[in-house]
Amino acid sequence: MAAAAPVTDDLQPLKRSSSLHWLPPYMSELRVVLLGNSWSERSSVGNFILGETKFNTEKEPGFLTVRGQLKEKEIVLINAPDLLHPNISQHKLTELVKDCVRLSDPGPHVFLLVLQPEDFTEEHKLRLQSILELFSDQSFDHSLVLISTPREESPGLMEKYLERPPLKDMIRKCRYRYLKLKNLERSELLTRLGQIVKENNGEYVSCDVFKAPTSTSPGDHQSPKQKETQTSITDAVKAAGKCRNYSDSENFVHTNL
Repeated sequence: MAAAAPVTDDLQPLKRSSSLHWLPPYMSELRVVLLGNSWSERSSVGNFILGETKFNTEKEPGFLTVRGQLKEKEIVLINAPDLLHPNISQHKLTELVKDCVRLSDPGPHVFLLVLQPEDFTEEHKLRLQSILELFSDQSFDHSLVLISTPREESPGLMEKYLERPPLKDMIRKCRYRYLKLKNLERSELLTRLGQIVKENNGEYVSCDVFKAPTSTSPGDHQSPKQKETQTSITDAVKAAGKCRNYSDSENFVHTNL
């Protein structure tokens, strides 16, 4: 597991490195979940990674999974709906995370957080943290922040955004892993995704609690509405504590990797 970076107020993006290979040799597939506060931005980044247009940047159809071939390896991109929307109930949010777990089965290797610096608020930060914790308490070790280009640019503006608590705190939670989309080369982004996989020893995040069938006890006569009312992010996070990391090498035969 990657060690946390030392605490510092001088945030620096990941350094370029050409010494890292794309993926470990035993891995033939990389599974990436795209999260953020703009479907259009996430879709554009997905197309950028694939090197072709497979995501519609204008229309949000819900979950969309796209497969592509990169350097003799397969990449699976799961573009999640706008989970940061404040009107999504806690129950609905948990259901969406369950859907994401199923689509990324047996589990995602990387969470790519595509964030618009001018729109990323404290509310967005807290909600995004809750979403990642729903997957696993190890999700931050598998996360990379990708900062999109501000709609209006001026000298020093990006540096100001990086010093704002929501974005700065999110970068810290993700072990100081971040890149700026502006002038970013596709090969560099792919290298960074592969680097995160290597830092986690090829392990992916799996949350068995979301995959288990739901059982109802004889005394459970609550209505769906009552259950929704009693469901909370805190409860789901506690359940997510049962999650752990797994390596594709451990499941080579079962997943055909």
